[in-house]
Amino acid sequence: MTAFIVLAVIVLLVLIIAVKSVLVIPQATAAVVERLGRFKGVAAPGLNFLVPFFDRVRARIDLREQVVSFPPQPVITQDNLTVSIDTVVYFQVTDPRAAVYEISNYIVGVEQLTTTTLRNLVGGMSLEETLTSRDQINNQLRGVLDEATGRWGIRVARVELKAIDPPPSIQDSMEKQMRADREKRAMILTAEGQRESSIKTAEGQKQSQILAAEGQKQATIMAAEAERQSRILRAQGERAARYLQAQGQAKAIEKVFAAIKAGKPTPEVLAYQYLQTLPQMAQGDANKVWLVPSDYGKALEGFARMLGAPGEDGVFRYEPPVEPPPVSRPEEDDESIADWFDTSTDPKVAEAVRAAEEVARKEVPGPLPTARPHVPPLPAPQDVAVPEVAAAPPHPAVGPGVLTEQQQSGSTELSDG
Repeated sequence: MTAFIVLAVIVLLVLIIAVKSVLVIPQATAAVVERLGRFKGVAAPGLNFLVPFFDRVRARIDLREQVVSFPPQPVITQDNLTVSIDTVVYFQVTDPRAAVYEISNYIVGVEQLTTTTLRNLVGGMSLEETLTSRDQINNQLRGVLDEATGRWGIRVARVELKAIDPPPSIQDSMEKQMRADREKRAMILTAEGQRESSIKTAEGQKQSQILAAEGQKQATIMAAEAERQSRILRAQGERAARYLQAQGQAKAIEKVFAAIKAGKPTPEVLAYQYLQTLPQMAQGDANKVWLVPSDYGKALEGFARMLGAPGEDGVFRYEPPVEPPPVSRPEEDDESIADWFDTSTDPKVAEAVRAAEEVARKEVPGPLPTARPHVPPLPAPQDVAVPEVAAAPPHPAVGPGVLTEQQQSGSTELSDG
């Protein structure tokens, strides 16, 4: 039994020695090994053997990059405002021996060094510079920390300011300032928009007025040309009509007198025609009273005696005078009046109308290019050929006091009877 106990103690001691002599280190981790209190070496990741009861592990160091967030620190700026700054430090242990033997707690050392460096940097800046110079503060902090922690076996990779919190009163003032600045920018943008809108509206009104004035100008020109052409045509028509009317009256008078001369009227026929004409003369509204002379018969008798000669029955009849030699009179269709009956459009007027329409169709340039619909050009006005009015053959005019051919034949029958 005693031998069994001794054997068990020996086996247990062997197991303890085996466990103490074997050291397994994980990847990205280092162990500082001491032998009898002195630094022996750094155990690499993997399997390591130690001398039992002589070697021991002083500390295990994580070789990965670590992230440490420090609590907010009160910092006073250059303009005597206290701000709370929250920092984050990214560092990595590069020398486990220095990290264990050069400083007792490298995390606390990094925290205190970050706080003091941050206060030195921010103390020389105003609040506005502090809020807008984060990159500059980060770079300066990283440089100072990396230089100071190098002898601790630590490399500072990056330093970030996670938050910068000014006092509540300053935050309220900053919010008011930002609100006022935004309102200012909004008012400026609104004013700029109204200005641009007014400019565009004025340009549009200007363009519209220019186009309206141009259209009114062209319309006035065309209306004036049309009125001028109309008056010219009316004047030419009236002139030609008067000329034709004068020709007709001249022919009618010639026919009437020729018929009178050929009929050889007696005083009785003249008296009968005179009596037929009196009612027509009295039809005017201004004719109220008519006095018929009592001796008109004697007047007619004297007129017949003066112009006529007594026949076999003692009645005086009209004797035509000896025909005078024919007098030359102007031709009816003289070359000087040939253009009176020409109603074609004047080429100068047509050219003026074409020029006015070209100006009216021309676009007025504006400040802003705008797409306008394509308007097909109007056809150019062409000369309208009005058929010439041929001179109608003159007809005898029939009117009050003028004998027609039937009346002349009737008066001849009366005189023969």
